[in-house]
Parts: sequence; C-alpha cells; structure tokens
Amino acid sequence: MKINFIPEEHFLAYLSEIIDLALKEDIGSGDHTTLSCIKPDSVSKVQLLVKDEGIIAGVDLAEIILQKLDPKIQFEKIIEDGEKVKYGDVVFRATGKTRALLTGERTVLNFMQRLSGISTKTYQFVSKLKTTNCKLLDTRKTTPGLRLLEKWAVSIGGGYNHRIGLYDMILIKDNHIDSSGGITNAVNSVKQYLKLNHLDLKIEVEIRNFQELEELLTLPGIDRVLIDNFNPENLSKAVKMIGKKIETEASGKIDESNIIAYAETGVDYLSSGSLTYSVRALDLSLKIITPDR
Repeated sequence: MKINFIPEEHFLAYLSEIIDLALKEDIGSGDHTTLSCIKPDSVSKVQLLVKDEGIIAGVDLAEIILQKLDPKIQFEKIIEDGEKVKYGDVVFRATGKTRALLTGERTVLNFMQRLSGISTKTYQFVSKLKTTNCKLLDTRKTTPGLRLLEKWAVSIGGGYNHRIGLYDMILIKDNHIDSSGGITNAVNSVKQYLKLNHLDLKIEVEIRNFQELEELLTLPGIDRVLIDNFNPENLSKAVKMIGKKIETEASGKIDESNIIAYAETGVDYLSSGSLTYSVRALDLSLKIITPDR
C-alpha cells in the first residue's frame, strides 16, 4: 500500500477505525438475512467484477475489510490499485466463510466504487497535463471522516495532495484577509503566530485581483500564492509578474474543458475540489462464483 502524505502506520490505524465504523453502521445487531440463510460452516469464493472503465482504487482496502470479518479469508489480488480496468475485468478473488463474504460485500463496494471514481476522474485530469510541467492538487472539499481515503484515491489516480487539514500548512484565504484588514496585516499576524508557537509551516496566500498580487509581492516569506478565479489570460499575466519568486497555484472553475489552457499559463499547480466532491462512482460488482462447499 503506497502512502505518501502521512506515515503508513498512521494510515493503517485510520483505516481500521473507518472500517469498524462502516461495518458497525451496516451490520448493527446482525446481518440477519445472511445469518438465517447461510450455514455457519459454509465456504465460498467471490470475485470483484468491473462493469465500467476507469482506474481501480481500494483493492488493498477490500482485503483489510474482508479479513476483519474472517481473518482466514484467502485474498487473491489480480489487478493492483492504480491500474486501468475495463468492463469484464476481475480485480480480485477471495475465499472464506460465506457469511463473512456476504456481510462485507456492501462495505467493500461502497468504498471501492467511490474511491475508484475519484481515481478515475483524477487520472482523466492528469492525462491532459502530460505535455506541461503543471501538477494537479486536491483540496479539503472531501467527505467528512473520509478525507484520508479520498486523498489516497487522488494519489492513486496520479494527482498530488494539498494540505491534509488546517494544521499542516498556513493558507490565508479571502475571509482571513477581509477579517484581518488586508493581506499585509494577515501575513504579519501569521508570521508572529508561527514564531510565538515555534511552528515551521509553509505560508500560502490567496489573491483575488492584481492589486492584491502587487501588495503580496512586497511581502517576504511567502511560499505560494493561490490565484483564485482568474481566466487563463489573466492567470498568464499574473504568473509572469510573480516569476520564480513564489510557487503559483490556480483554482476556480477549472474542469476538463479548460484545464490545458490553465496549465499552459506556466502555473505550477492547479487545484480542483471536483476531484473529490463531484465524482461518478465506478460500477463494480462482488459475486459468489463457487458457493457452499
């Protein structure tokens, strides 16, 4: 399992908690349909079937889910996370107690379909950037509680992760600026706060117009500027004004139809919330292929 934004042991602990919560939500007092229909000693084999096209994500997660329900489940991985899949592909097979396989079916599919949808959309965006030096970033516009999973899916699809939360980077946005009385006041307050609290965090500042950009360029110690809601023409002008002094990021109304035009401005990063909040789940199915043996 490739994790590049937090230590792997922290991610695995997080996964365990999320899976426990998801199973508790679904099982409640018991999977009474399965308990009443399936004998305790029944063993079956299932396979995950693709009924769509895209980038698969969550294979490693599926193994963890099923083995929580039956530690003796044998898991055969056929397609790895991040690989392209098409209709009819078999991603994995699992053999174990039928009750465990049926009880975990929906949890596996709910996670994998959404994560694969995110990875697929990310891949589609990233594919358009191959002729440029621009990198694609995600945002904090994620499903509450599932942020690390969704950011993992972005990385599987070839995107890069922006800050994980409010704690690992300073991002001075429009509301901070307006509430502080301007960019200079906000930046100075941040620098003082970081010094007093012995924090070493990168500082990014959002600008909404050229006037704010000119003010920002007079301030030292800024790591990145977020250029929000500029059209490609104005973004190109802003990037030239900044030069190589500060990293540049653009956001706002960026989609598949215009992403190349934005990337060709020379901006270092493009960020898009749609990678995680506006995706179509990949159509997947988990089916028993050798029942009750």
